This record gives sequence, C-alpha cells and structure tokens, in this order.
Amino acid sequence: MPEFRDNAQPGVAPGSLRTAGTMIAALYGDLVPHAWHGPESELDAYALFYRRSLAMGWHDERAAGGGSEIRTLRAAGLWAMNDAGWDHPLAAGTDLVSWFQVEASAVADDRPIPVQPFLQCAEAATRRTGTLTLSAVQVLLPVQGLDASSRLRSAPVPSMLSASWFAERDPRARASVQVSVNSGRDPSMSVVAGQLDDYLHSLDQDVFVGALQHGVGTEAVLPMPFDDGAWNGPAGHGLVLRGELAEWSCDAIGWVAEVVADSAAQLGVRSPLLFTVIRLTQSANRSWGVGAR
Repeated sequence: MPEFRDNAQPGVAPGSLRTAGTMIAALYGDLVPHAWHGPESELDAYALFYRRSLAMGWHDERAAGGGSEIRTLRAAGLWAMNDAGWDHPLAAGTDLVSWFQVEASAVADDRPIPVQPFLQCAEAATRRTGTLTLSAVQVLLPVQGLDASSRLRSAPVPSMLSASWFAERDPRARASVQVSVNSGRDPSMSVVAGQLDDYLHSLDQDVFVGALQHGVGTEAVLPMPFDDGAWNGPAGHGLVLRGELAEWSCDAIGWVAEVVADSAAQLGVRSPLLFTVIRLTQSANRSWGVGAR
C-alpha cells in the first residue's frame, strides 16, 4: 500500500481550502482481469486512480500536506483523493466493479462539477486491471457546492458549451438507458421533478433525450457502495428518466451528470444528488438489486 494512502481520510480535505464536497463514482458490470497480471497480483485501486489523476493534472496537490507556505506552491486541480476499492460490503450482491471517492475542489463560475474527467479517470484505472464491460454508473454529485447565482448569464449550464463534442459520432452508437436522480431524505428532487424534466428538454442538446417516468420508486436506485451519512440517504425522493444516450461511455454519462447537476442547482436544489445510469437491454425489466449482467 503506498504511503500517501495512510493519511487519506473521508470527508473534507485537510487545511482551509474551500471545496465543493464529496464526489463518489461506482462502476458496475463485469471485469475480466488481464492474464499478464497473474493470480498473485493485487493492484491497488487507490494507487491506480491517484497516479492517473496526477498524470492528467487533475489531482489537487494543495491538499497533500505541509505548511501553508508549502501548500501555496502545490498545483491546483479538480479533486483531492480520499479512497477507492474494487468491492464494498454495502454493495454486496451487485455487479460492483470499482469505486472511487474524492473531495471535489471548489467549482469556478464558468465550469461544471468535473464529472467527465472523474469518470474517465475511474474508467482508466479500472481498465488498467482488466477488460471492462460496463452496465451501470453511479455518481454522488455535490450539488450543494454549486452557486447557481454566480453562473454566467450566457452559460448557466457550462457543460452545454461542449455538447457539440458528441456530434461527430456513429449514429448507431446510441444506447437506451435509465437515468435516476435522487436527493435521498431531502424532498427537493420530488418537488422539482417536472421542472427538471422541462428544463432538460429546453436545452439544445441530443446527448441525452429522455422522458420522465411515473410510478417508479426507490427500486430504480442501485445499492450504494457508501454509507448514507455521505449524503442525505437513504434514497427516497427522486425522479427516473428513460431515453437514449448519444453513446454508452463514461464520457457521455459524465456530461449528462454535469448538466443535471447545474440544471438542478438552477431550480434551487442544494442537496447532494445520487445520479445513476443503467444501460437497458432486453432483460432490463428485471430487478437491478442482484447480479444483473
């Protein structure tokens, strides 16, 4: 275990740095280990994610310890590392492949919560160990760290500026998905469900095109690999959308999560949100609680 993990603690990064809040990603599906690792190999999810974050310039080194003078010389980034793993007792019986927890840095007024790079980093770390078949992605979004009033009037949802990235794609890449957005014990998502659906439809994008589902409750939410104390859990108030994603990728999922976070903030939501995307197949109507592959 690398030495830098010894000082990692869940929650707010040490020091007085302003942060957006805890962000957690969980990847579900099937992972076939690379043959060259060997059965004795024990790859550390934390170390792999940390090194990838560092290589891409995404890790916030200001939270790496030392006095204030040292910290001012460290590089700013998108997040500070908290924890990671390949399995979790709270997700027993599901197809959890890996999970990663970070403390997201304060979000600039012209930038989204960095879910796209976060999921790309999580996926890269996971694929380093084996061949991944992804069936669902879950992210805890620190919407409470967004200040909707500080957003530029020209870009209240900053991710919309990059929607055209998904225009040059194979039209056959579109995937049927179910998107769940849940505020836990906080009733805010139930209150704004219809407004959020309308808001998303008003945006000029086709990365995700879906419709609000009625009569779908907390059974649409996967068991989470973290304690309810990390947010306003357990899952209770939320909405479910079914539709099509431009492509089945962490890139597209991350983009939609960013849009949902800012859209919810624009509607007055100030609670962490549990965002879950499940790829729908012919057998998707069965319960997602246990062993859905």
